Amino acid sequence: MAAAAAAEAEAAAGDEAWCRETVPRVMELVSPRLPQRDACALLAVSPWCHRALVANPKLWEPRYCHLKIINLEFAQDIDDRHFVRLKEMGCTSLQELELLNINACQKVSDKGIETITSLCPNLRALSIYWIVGYTISECFLCHTAPLVSNWWTFCFHRLTDLTIRHIVQNCKHIVDLNLSGCKNISDKGMQLVADNYEGLKKLNITRCIKLTDDGLQEVLQKCSSLESLNLYALSSFSDKVYKKIGSLTNLTFLDLCGAQNVTDDGLSCISRCVCLTYLNLSWCVRVTDVGVVAIAQGCRSLQLLSLFGIVGVTDVCLEALSKHCSRSLTTLDVNGCIGIKKRSRDDLIQLFPLLRCFKVHS
Repeated sequence: MAAAAAAEAEAAAGDEAWCRETVPRVMELVSPRLPQRDACALLAVSPWCHRALVANPKLWEPRYCHLKIINLEFAQDIDDRHFVRLKEMGCTSLQELELLNINACQKVSDKGIETITSLCPNLRALSIYWIVGYTISECFLCHTAPLVSNWWTFCFHRLTDLTIRHIVQNCKHIVDLNLSGCKNISDKGMQLVADNYEGLKKLNITRCIKLTDDGLQEVLQKCSSLESLNLYALSSFSDKVYKKIGSLTNLTFLDLCGAQNVTDDGLSCISRCVCLTYLNLSWCVRVTDVGVVAIAQGCRSLQLLSLFGIVGVTDVCLEALSKHCSRSLTTLDVNGCIGIKKRSRDDLIQLFPLLRCFKVHS
């Protein structure tokens, strides 16, 4: 038995030596010749393959030296340590990166943003949507959620104004910034955006609920090249700010869903955005025919318009839209607009020949 045990131990030692010495050499020879998908699959073959591939940046850098886009959306296991490790390895393969999407990577914090953006000096588009930290399941695991009626109390918003500071310091060429759901970003963060990204083209601040008129006004005044502005589910801004949107002459996309304070006067100013093709006014409850008629007269390239839930509009605004936007409008949502009567398909086609989607209340 002793001899058998010795033989088994010797075989195991031989296997380990083979894995430690031979596998890395094989990986170095084989992996550069493999398609990307196969090279990634090798990571899961064995711990030795994984170590050999990860430990040798030379196996990966030639493959990724000209990376332009990285999409890590919903990569729940990504955390700050991964980005720190990249920096420690002296990673240079992200120098030409232009788009980084780390949407909903819940384990990333200000520190992670600082690290990864320091590796991407030429980044032009950054999306950090909905990085809020703890989730409901984690709350239940720590036995805290049953003690409260609203589990959102325990959502720890990991990204703060410090994140914005790191972005503007490390990435000087951002033109597309998605901060949707980053609920801990305040006017200080918006001030940094306004001061550093005057050439910004797209901004999404959906549900950034700490923002006030002051923060948004800074952006509107300094980022005059904006083409897309998403203010979805932000109800605290005043009509004074909405009026300033009219100065964005290049604006093509505007989402004001839930903007409870926007009035017909605000829409009259927004109607100066003659390039608008997408306008979401869902649940803008203070709007009436007057505001929508102004939009129809000024924004004659509209392709999508949502008036969902606005009870103050009638067929008057529909007639104005038909008169001024019939050559462009393809989607019109009047669901919940009880003042607009039902129409047959033929009637709608007469009003809007290009209409493909028409949603009306039941």
